[in-house]
Amino acid sequence: MFKRRTKEKILLMLAVFWLSGFSSHAAQEDNVLEKYNEYQKRLSSIEWDYQINENGFQTIGGQTFPISTRKFGEVSLILALETTYSRLVLFLADDDGSIVWKTDGLETNNRITGQLEQPVSGMSAVAFQDLDGDSLMDIILITSCVNSTGAYAGKTYKVGDVLFQNDTGFFRDYRISEKINRFGMNKSVECIAAFVRDGYSTEFLYTASTKKELLEHGFSISEDQHYARQFEKLGHLDVVAGTYSMADFSTFMIYLVNDSGYIVWSFQPMGEYDNLYALKGINCRDIDGDGMKDIIVLASYSYAGVNNELLTQSDYSIYYQRTGGFVTDTEVKAHVKCHEEDTLSALIERARAYWGWRVEE
Repeated sequence: MFKRRTKEKILLMLAVFWLSGFSSHAAQEDNVLEKYNEYQKRLSSIEWDYQINENGFQTIGGQTFPISTRKFGEVSLILALETTYSRLVLFLADDDGSIVWKTDGLETNNRITGQLEQPVSGMSAVAFQDLDGDSLMDIILITSCVNSTGAYAGKTYKVGDVLFQNDTGFFRDYRISEKINRFGMNKSVECIAAFVRDGYSTEFLYTASTKKELLEHGFSISEDQHYARQFEKLGHLDVVAGTYSMADFSTFMIYLVNDSGYIVWSFQPMGEYDNLYALKGINCRDIDGDGMKDIIVLASYSYAGVNNELLTQSDYSIYYQRTGGFVTDTEVKAHVKCHEEDTLSALIERARAYWGWRVEE
């Protein structure tokens, strides 16, 4: 009897716990829905350009452009950032200031899935080009975003988007926007135009299965960094480093290729940098002291500053060999900083010292 009552109590406690959790989750969903409805109500109420700032949307200074449209004629494109949830909104206003069209259905407003608040911090570029050959000006947008949490917290990254003009206004093809950002073609207006209008793409860099396929699509191998190594867990592999150029931007990749020509692993050391400026070296040796060869890469990259000025920066990446492949280092990078004057050998020495290796004489 005692055991039976104890079991009943436990089941009752679990039921109460589950219901309380369900109730809390439901309350959170109701709160999010309430906030979303309030946000949409403010957005829907904007009928004149002077009402934008009055309803919690801050027009972005210097980001108002005259544009010719088939549906609305000559209008002004106004870019605004919602101040509470950091969402980008586009407005079209006629000569009288009447809002004739608006949207927040943008790629940059979907960085954090299922969340109203987004990490949009500002505009990187806005351009107008006919991208689909219908003689109508389409809109290219590149925003700057900064996540507040997660692995990339505090790091600025770009999000590209395209709005195509048609007879009813503008529309967005999410499949195009998704590829622009998934395959790093969001670095510049020129890159986006080269992909959407001209058909060039970096997608093959991430989907190719053989070295032959890379070369057929225009991948250029850096011959001075092309050599064979014996990796303890993966066997005899060619280290194939090189670039693919698109709209004057070079995407840097490293591949490990087996004796049959198949790619068994790939690395993209560039991160959010725009372009490979100079490759300073690649080395395969044990960094963390586990007896297996790792890969360390040092390069100089270029990127656009806040005023679109060209900047360069040296940076490095370490990839540790494991049983199933490689993992990217985060620990050493948090403690061993890279300087412009650093050489690969000096960087290797400091990285190995971090893991307890005795400094080589």
